[in-house]
Amino acid sequence: MNIQPYVTPYKLGKPVLAGSGIPGHFDYRAVDCPFVFQHQDRFYMMYVGFDDTGYQTALATSSDLLHWEHLSVILRRNEGSGWDSKNIAGTWILKEHDLDAPPVLKKWDNKYWLVYHAYPEFGYEEGSAKIGLAWTEDENLLEWHRLPEPILTPEEGADWEKGGLYKECLIEEDGTFYLFYNAKNTDKRWIEQTGVAFSTDLISWHRYEHNPVLRVSPDRWDSGFVSDPCVLKHQDEWVMYYFGYNYKQAQEGLALSKDLLHWEKYPEPIISVGEKGTIDSIFAHKPSVITHEGVLYHFYCSCRLVQEGDPTVNYGKEFRTISVAASRNLFAPLTLAKENAGDAD
Repeated sequence: MNIQPYVTPYKLGKPVLAGSGIPGHFDYRAVDCPFVFQHQDRFYMMYVGFDDTGYQTALATSSDLLHWEHLSVILRRNEGSGWDSKNIAGTWILKEHDLDAPPVLKKWDNKYWLVYHAYPEFGYEEGSAKIGLAWTEDENLLEWHRLPEPILTPEEGADWEKGGLYKECLIEEDGTFYLFYNAKNTDKRWIEQTGVAFSTDLISWHRYEHNPVLRVSPDRWDSGFVSDPCVLKHQDEWVMYYFGYNYKQAQEGLALSKDLLHWEKYPEPIISVGEKGTIDSIFAHKPSVITHEGVLYHFYCSCRLVQEGDPTVNYGKEFRTISVAASRNLFAPLTLAKENAGDAD
């Protein structure tokens, strides 16, 4: 199993985006869930902010992928159709999925399409989330129109997903849309796994009968969660970046496929948590990966315990930010992530 084309062992070691720490702002407590793409000769990041009440979704922009400036909140509280009016997390916009190509947005039916999940109650991920879709014809990407009904609900799913549906990845290949998503069961100490649903019109969806396509590995580093799929194509194979969680640490992993349905996981994390006190010493998870000028940039949510001077505090103890790792040694000072690159049987 050759994972060399996909690894990003060099960490920036600091945030590229952090919350504001300003009461009343959408990102008062934390930022989360990066999704990076290119549009009109600039880089954009869609991301989620948490303000103690719930999630809202925003855009930031950059010219160099390292320095980011908040642009606007685009999925707001108290909008939508009721089911998605309290707590809304945008995670993916339909885009070019070739790993070697610029990550530009793709239109379908002359519109851009954004997929999100929404929780039914106020608070931190309170209740069983459903998946929705929004579209825009606005080239500034600021005004989005949500479909009135969810496209997938946990109630209609199998036992592995009845606890709620989460972070989505939407791709189109040969006229079929593939919606990858992770979901949890209803156990008190739940398990999250990743499945896929199909559509030809973005409205009517059917789940793959052999879901989940990515499953947890008992007694391993990903024994609790295999979550937040980021699916890309490289030559004749598909790569899925995801994070694994063992109820202690969350770390980034990798799986490969020839057909988008049957996936082989690399057995170890490709980005591990950092040493005590580093920006990702608790969690290094939730991938968004793009290529720019021949370099892979792997954005992820980075968490550590709060230190004096941090602008935000989440859960009363956590500094939750967004950082990046790369396939080349671009950063100074540089922190080398745990190396799992190369060939494995």
